[in-house]
Amino acid sequence: MDADLHGPSVATMLGFEGKKLQGSSEGIIPMGVSPNLVAVSMASLIENSDAPLIWRGPLKMMALKQFLGEVQWGNLDFLIVDSPPGTGDEPLSICQLIPELEGGIIVTTPQGVALLDSRKCVNFLRNLKIPILGIIENMSGLKCPYCGKNIDLFKSGGGEKAAEEFKLPFLGKIPIDLNMVNSADDGKPYILQYKDSDTAQIFKKIVELIIAQIIK
Repeated sequence: MDADLHGPSVATMLGFEGKKLQGSSEGIIPMGVSPNLVAVSMASLIENSDAPLIWRGPLKMMALKQFLGEVQWGNLDFLIVDSPPGTGDEPLSICQLIPELEGGIIVTTPQGVALLDSRKCVNFLRNLKIPILGIIENMSGLKCPYCGKNIDLFKSGGGEKAAEEFKLPFLGKIPIDLNMVNSADDGKPYILQYKDSDTAQIFKKIVELIIAQIIK
């Protein structure tokens, strides 16, 4: 569920940009991405991808309520909500609308400026009594395609340091991967195209760590 209402990029990354959501007597029909993945995004409701969404809090709350309550999600194993950065209306609405949330995951990049926001997110979830499943450090280094040397474009270790500071699980470091950039732009999930890559193995390990906390 793409909860980033002002910048809904999930539709592009999962390959249903330009397709409109359809309804039935039972509710909104989500977009089928793969045999075991469906998704909804505001991008499938606005007129065109360049149209800005100029909404205040109440309208955004109403949209998120519809995504949660009127979509034919079916029998889900997991509902993953992709929230915009920060602690604004969207993440607050989700936390209020789903009181039985299993937990939140903080995604940061290594540099200090990004970690300032991540620390706010940790305290935001703690204030709302939402369990925090851990911290992921994204864009964590780039492997040079010519020499194989790792380049820390945005420094290194910031996410791990934050996890240690807040006594939270550190889930892993996801490197900058040029194939991931291309996959997102092409609307083809990276994990399906490059399932045997080193980055895909990092993703799988992160998922295992998260599931281990949820299913005990």
